[in-house]
Amino acid sequence: MYHSIKFLPQRKCNALLFTAAGNARVKQLVTWQKKRKARDEEGVYIVEGIRMYREAPRAQVREVYVSEQFYSRYGEELGLSAWGRQMEILSDHVFSHVSDTKTPQGILLVMEQRSCEICEMLDLDAQGRKPLLMVLDNLQDPGNLGTILRAGEAAGVTGVIMSHDCVDIYNPKVIRSTMGSVYRMPFVYVEHLPETLEVLAEAGIHSYAAHLKGKNSYDQEDYTRGTAFLIGNEGNGLRDEVADVAECYIKIPMCGEVESLNAAVASSVLMFEAARQRR
Repeated sequence: MYHSIKFLPQRKCNALLFTAAGNARVKQLVTWQKKRKARDEEGVYIVEGIRMYREAPRAQVREVYVSEQFYSRYGEELGLSAWGRQMEILSDHVFSHVSDTKTPQGILLVMEQRSCEICEMLDLDAQGRKPLLMVLDNLQDPGNLGTILRAGEAAGVTGVIMSHDCVDIYNPKVIRSTMGSVYRMPFVYVEHLPETLEVLAEAGIHSYAAHLKGKNSYDQEDYTRGTAFLIGNEGNGLRDEVADVAECYIKIPMCGEVESLNAAVASSVLMFEAARQRR
């Protein structure tokens, strides 16, 4: 579309200004924001905001998009012109159309998806820590997954294993909730969690299922060894075939009439207990 793009000769960069929401590249960004299949086909995901920009591994950045106002205000400070043809400028109206947030900060990045293998999670990590893994069964809430990644990084979790039907880790809401941890936390999706848990057991990793039928209090177990915590679906908990493979059922004692905790909250309690024991 001839009228959707303008050259910016007055700016010290090679960027174009996209001014129409109907532009093919703009449409592609919107599709990547909304559709998991489209993201997976291209092996990309989108992050937004200055913090996500500052923490992004440069080798994984495919494209940078900024609003016209953002470029005028922060372009020189952030050295955006150094991206050359990897960066494009969108009119403020078009950027708002592309953004997944109600109040866009004005910068988004197209990132390359990462991959990890189970075998990479079974040994001591770079800091010499024994594996501390979160195993998530059919988790569906984006906020829960993002919070588990963020809290997990803070607690020293070395990897996250998810059933194939968990929420997409590259969902924009998950990405926002991670606050950058998605860049650093190793993770993998698997087809069959029970088989994966057997692999973990063979590698000497002890698995603990957070379960309403748990008899042992979570703070009575030893997590200084290789450890995996199993967390189930928000409404239904762990599936029987997954829970049955766990070495032990554990519970978080609670007062009042509360029966269970939010998945992310329960995960945080367990992760930080392991962190406490490992200090």
